[in-house]
Amino acid sequence: MLKGRKILLGISGSIAAYKAILLVRLIVKAGAEVKIIMTPAAKDFVSPLVLSTLSKNKVLIELADEDTWANHVMLGRWADVMVIAPASCNTLSKMASGMCDNLLQAAYLSATCPVVVSPAMDEDMWNHFTTKNNVAALEAAGHKIIGVANGELASGLFGEGRMAEPEDIILFLSEHIFRGNKLSGLKALVTAGPTREPIDPVRFIGNRSSGKMGIALARALYDEGAEVNLVTGPIEAGLIYKGITVIRVETADEMFLACTSIFPTADIGIMAAAVADYVAKSVENFKIKKTENNLHLEFVKTKDILMSMGLAKKESQFLVGFALETNNEEANALKKLHAKNADLMVLNSLQDPEAGFEKDTNKVTIFDKAGSKYSYESKSKSLVAKDIVDLIIQKITC
Repeated sequence: MLKGRKILLGISGSIAAYKAILLVRLIVKAGAEVKIIMTPAAKDFVSPLVLSTLSKNKVLIELADEDTWANHVMLGRWADVMVIAPASCNTLSKMASGMCDNLLQAAYLSATCPVVVSPAMDEDMWNHFTTKNNVAALEAAGHKIIGVANGELASGLFGEGRMAEPEDIILFLSEHIFRGNKLSGLKALVTAGPTREPIDPVRFIGNRSSGKMGIALARALYDEGAEVNLVTGPIEAGLIYKGITVIRVETADEMFLACTSIFPTADIGIMAAAVADYVAKSVENFKIKKTENNLHLEFVKTKDILMSMGLAKKESQFLVGFALETNNEEANALKKLHAKNADLMVLNSLQDPEAGFEKDTNKVTIFDKAGSKYSYESKSKSLVAKDIVDLIIQKITC
């Protein structure tokens, strides 16, 4: 979402300024251009040389440098968004009162773009009534305030006042500033991750799905304005937008129940979870002891979530399935596409070293029910998700 964007980053005098190093790196990695303004006090906490090297732009500090004037008016007009991180107690006060005694304040007062503020200070300063009034004034002016975190502070105390982590700031910009509207007004259901099917109180049968692809799809749909429900098996949380509704389940049956309750009102369904095909016919009440040389378990089929969605699908709904194959990949994917009454089938192969479980990259081929085939090169799962969502948008708007 940040690719091609122009971000003006303001850094004020706070110990949290060290986080700006990673923030700049993440902004550049996301494909955005960043220009940096520091207050004179910020130089005591982070090196301008480091930031200029990472941003590939000169770091601006003074209104005038020898015979060169820093054009704060053009800086304020250049940016798609101005981010002030960290915003110290002093800088918040100056912003709220309209003071203009440094380049950062001059650029802020000239900004014609959205302004995002990530405060950082000690807990008592954060909770002081003057700070609360300043934050309220900035919010009333339409600025976005990223809430402070709770944890260890520079004073040695524990409490509120920590600046948000750089990853969370990137996520905030994507969710609140650069969100698209191509899917605005539409509801989407996404499944992600594995299921765990118990065989006794301490053991289960599962798979190595990380849920990364499903999370990336949920984010890509949300990026385009959709209202998203993410039904996920047991996975690490990952970076999920706060605006996405997350329903956590353990078993295939729980995922089936969650999906069948949500899908009737969904416009788009993407079944990306690696759901167990079989479960133990009976689950032992006590831990199975290692007594015999062989252990025999009887399994029964699970309910087919994608098949159920396909049978229930209305003409107005769009359904996407996933096929992870190890042989006869295309034939099996096409068979699944038609048998499950899906609109698209996304194929990835365990034979491909850059695809499959637990990886950060994926390489997919997509088939539609009209017989078209779309092949993509290996790329990050977030970019794969964008490709899939772009194709969905193309199909439902044509």
